[in-house]
Amino acid sequence: MRRSDDLLTEVRTVLAQDPPQYGTPPMSSDDELVEAWRSGVYPYRNLMRRKTYEAQKYQLQVELLKLQAWVKESGERIVIVFEGRDAAGKGGTIKRFMEHLNPRGARVVALEKPTAEERGQWYFQRYVEHLPTAGEIVLFDRSWYNRAGVERVMGFCSDEEHASFLSDCPKFERMLVGSGILLFKYWFACDQKRQEERLAERLADPVKRWKISPIDLAAREHYADYTKARDQMFEATDIAEARWTLVDMNDQKRGRLNMIRHLLDNLPDHDVALEPLELAPLAKKAAKETFPKAVAKAKAVY
Repeated sequence: MRRSDDLLTEVRTVLAQDPPQYGTPPMSSDDELVEAWRSGVYPYRNLMRRKTYEAQKYQLQVELLKLQAWVKESGERIVIVFEGRDAAGKGGTIKRFMEHLNPRGARVVALEKPTAEERGQWYFQRYVEHLPTAGEIVLFDRSWYNRAGVERVMGFCSDEEHASFLSDCPKFERMLVGSGILLFKYWFACDQKRQEERLAERLADPVKRWKISPIDLAAREHYADYTKARDQMFEATDIAEARWTLVDMNDQKRGRLNMIRHLLDNLPDHDVALEPLELAPLAKKAAKETFPKAVAKAKAVY
């Protein structure tokens, strides 16, 4: 998905203004910036409105379907790695990403902790078997980077295993890219205050309770340790063949859209002509559903 020249011109014009003004007054609350936006802090004053979010999400999901059609037609293989802070919003982004895709050509890999057999294997082995075949998109909800994150911080691997991972991972990813896989790596970030709010929400909401574990609760006191481990990981694995992209998820709606938009912007033009189909009138009158006598007394649910 490519930006138009008109949009780029508008963005440049806005950034050149002091103070910046977006659109035609009154300014949309979605576009209001904080005073210190030039300093590198999170620039937006308000969370994105639901109406704006839903409209943009729909447009991006249409583009994702075009992308999937292109991947299927071209035989490309795409791997997308989702990493980041607990409760940053990886799962929610994956849900919106996959919402309308054909599950026959796109799937999510979210592995449990390794079994005793897997612990005796080459570290990357259990991930290799989930890599995509031709025409497929695979999303890793957590990935081989567990070793650089939770395993490192919570003491589930030795210093030697961690150092070996940082040395081997770039080689592994160069092999993937060299084989023709299009590899994208996203790290989802949020402030600890936001993280605490979302963890509390998960504890209180029965339908979100499964998203939080004892390890997540124990990790709350290690925010700075995760930052240090993340920086070590970036230093070793942000390679030219597979760069990291940081996604600010303090506003989850905006972050989801930005991640999907970034992916689309970094892939070739993916418009594929759809097979022409026509819903012609039925040759006969529309039939009513009937059931054989053997199940005539079965209880109906309306």
